Amino acid sequence: MNRIEPNMPVAAYKTYRILSPQSTHFRPATCAEAECEAHLNGWRSTIDEATDLGQRQAHYIRKESGRRFVEERLESGLTRFEFEAGQQCFAGGHQVRLDRPEHYLLQDGDWRGNPTGRNQALTAQDWIDDFGEHQQRLADQLERG
Repeated sequence: MNRIEPNMPVAAYKTYRILSPQSTHFRPATCAEAECEAHLNGWRSTIDEATDLGQRQAHYIRKESGRRFVEERLESGLTRFEFEAGQQCFAGGHQVRLDRPEHYLLQDGDWRGNPTGRNQALTAQDWIDDFGEHQQRLADQLERG
């Protein structure tokens, strides 16, 4: 990751974070719940059956997937499977957000470290107030030079 080198020491910084961890704020979801594009609009998969992988994929689609499709042989030798909307996609792994509040955190320092070790959880309002006051202090200092 490329970062601009800060002008001040790490102790001169504060880090404000709002977190919604995947493990506590999301759950697995169906395509319909996640409003998956493939589920909503259908999708195409083009398979090269000249390869072992392509043969296995085509066999799975035809015999095991349980999905509705139209099959078309292309001039290129590939096989195109067109799947109608309303089906579970092959990608899976969809998630939807749970109705849980975010975590509002305040830490001293920046990406280089936390010199005091402070990792304080705040209410949303306290986080907003502290952030605003900090921004105002910075603006005042900048104005003074």
